[in-house]
Amino acid sequence: MELLSIIVPCYNEEKTVEMFMKELQKTLDGFNYEVIFINDGSEDNTLEIIKNLADSNPNVIYISFSRNFGKESAIYAGLINATGSLVGLMDADLQHPPSLLPEMIEAINEGYDVAAAKRVSKKGEPIVNSLGSRFFYRIFNSISSIKLVAGATDYRVMTRQVTDAVLRLNEYNRFSKGLFQWVGFETKWIEYENIQRVAGESTWSLGDLIRYSLKAIVAFTTLPLSLSIVLGFIISALAFIYLLFIIVKYLIYSDPVQGFATTICAILFLGGMQMILIGILGKYLENTYNETKNRPIFLVKETNIDDKRLDKIR
Repeated sequence: MELLSIIVPCYNEEKTVEMFMKELQKTLDGFNYEVIFINDGSEDNTLEIIKNLADSNPNVIYISFSRNFGKESAIYAGLINATGSLVGLMDADLQHPPSLLPEMIEAINEGYDVAAAKRVSKKGEPIVNSLGSRFFYRIFNSISSIKLVAGATDYRVMTRQVTDAVLRLNEYNRFSKGLFQWVGFETKWIEYENIQRVAGESTWSLGDLIRYSLKAIVAFTTLPLSLSIVLGFIISALAFIYLLFIIVKYLIYSDPVQGFATTICAILFLGGMQMILIGILGKYLENTYNETKNRPIFLVKETNIDDKRLDKIR
């Protein structure tokens, strides 16, 4: 039976890890699987609980970071260390129901390269987050050559070929949803209703989601840079037309140039636009700066993976 490696990023999930593992064991009873928990610098007892699970279950592997590097880094660490011919990715808060795993595996057996979960509703989520998510997908898909599926989640099962393809994209600034779409391959989308966390609270704030969205846009399209040029030409053209209007008005009607308030508004408007355009350019420079530093995507503090396996994988 093929080995299924399930990657589970964890950050402050002490209230959910044990419940998640129980549900996963029920679902995968009879399957050949391993669970790779990635402790992303949790500040609670998440690591201790995972260690206890590993002591009592040989199928449990854990990797603990030296600090919080973020979910994208945790996903990458899991992909590197997964040895199964099938690789799954899911959250520990049970918002990704383990009951979908058999259907995903069946889809792979039918010939699909990826089986991924897609939420058809966002019941229970704050309306601001829901509206923001819709707005992000519309903006991203309108300016990027990579099209994201609305409601798509990170929850999926992939073949080894797809996993290796994603690992070849070893960039520092990572947006996994975009990377999964970029590599292509045939995907079966499995729809499900939104499920609330079984315990604890989400660590994702609105600010985090906005920063994550900006990171995604910068990573997968340069259109904002082109729009900056177009906007500059439009503003310059309008300014030139307005200048001609003032000259003609003065020559025909001998109307002296007036409008202190108009001048101040124009200066503030142009100053604001310049700051916005510099900010857009700065985001792209930030990505380039982070890539050129060539720092590791994550650092491991401790793990129960033996050195022989680590050497083989890395």
